[in-house]
Amino acid sequence: MTIYVGNLSYRATEADLKVVFAEYGEVKRVVLPTDRDTGRVRGFAFVDMSEDAQEDAAITELDGAEWMGRQLRVNKAKPREEERRSSWAKR
Repeated sequence: MTIYVGNLSYRATEADLKVVFAEYGEVKRVVLPTDRDTGRVRGFAFVDMSEDAQEDAAITELDGAEWMGRQLRVNKAKPREEERRSSWAKR
């Protein structure tokens, strides 16, 4: 499972996110997408942790929490649009 973290401050870094999520367990990966043209952080991230129970705890505790002046949206990540389309087309 991958965690989606939305409404992030544009000042947030991968290191910042690792510190926050490490309170709930081992962080395997953090992806902080940036805009291709400007290089600026896009305001959301994806976090993978080593165990589902750790991810569930992080989602429960951090969804709606205020961090860096923003109220976080934290939930299970949904499949990318292309993946959803291709799985729909197979039906």
